Amino acid sequence: MSAWILARRNLRIFFRDRAGVFFSLLSALILIGLYALFLGGLQVDNLAERFTNASTAEIQAFVDAWVFAGITMITTLTTGLAALSVFVEDSASGRFKDFLVSPMRRASIIFGYMISSFVVAVIMTAVVVAVSQLYTLLRGDEPMTPQSLLLTTAYVIVAAAAFSAVSGFVVTFLTSNSAFAALSTIVGTIIGFLAGAYIPAGTLPVAVVNVMNALPFAQAAMLLRQPFTHEAAQALTNGNATADATLNEFYGIAISVGDLEVSNGFAIAELAVLFVVFAVLSALRLAKRIR
Repeated sequence: MSAWILARRNLRIFFRDRAGVFFSLLSALILIGLYALFLGGLQVDNLAERFTNASTAEIQAFVDAWVFAGITMITTLTTGLAALSVFVEDSASGRFKDFLVSPMRRASIIFGYMISSFVVAVIMTAVVVAVSQLYTLLRGDEPMTPQSLLLTTAYVIVAAAAFSAVSGFVVTFLTSNSAFAALSTIVGTIIGFLAGAYIPAGTLPVAVVNVMNALPFAQAAMLLRQPFTHEAAQALTNGNATADATLNEFYGIAISVGDLEVSNGFAIAELAVLFVVFAVLSALRLAKRIR
């Protein structure tokens, strides 16, 4: 039995649990609710004071794009983590012993869980991106260009791979469904803050922003914000380079750690290294668990 067969089995189990699929998106739904209730209005008012020549529609379009970028980043992590509930269930129920007596290589078992986690993250995030563009069209705003969509897809794949590897490593330390539920709750609660998705980085102390920007979550969010907000930001700043730089820094579209500017290449490289390191660590940990 290959890793792909086990991955398909894991995918069927995950998507069969509709409640689990829904709760994997809970953090994203909470963020939508927060902005719909009051945070969105605060951002629109704040930008209206800074960009007096911009229309309310242009400001709202930027805020919407910025929020959807944060939601997309959160989804790449929380859904991949949720998919690993199958691993925890298999561990708690003792199914690993059944796998070991089957004609399945140990490596296939290990990578079967990793592949299914990555696939779930990509599929669920793609749905979020599609919904965001449909919402943008229905509001009469400009959706992402094909080039921006391609960039978004590439960034989603890189982020999903990195965070699936990290999640895979973390869940190897869990032995019960209750522990996994607690972990999912904690991650879902804090990830938005670490990525700067709830409130703009420009409203936080510099020391806090530097710590956040050093983490891969803020860097992944930065990558996704760029294609999401490109068209809306151009309309908002009207090509003013100074205003554009200020907007990018305040909303985490361009980030830095101290005097070090975090480039796209650096962020992608960090996520790639994260994937490789934690994929290896996950494989080693899983190999010890599956005995």
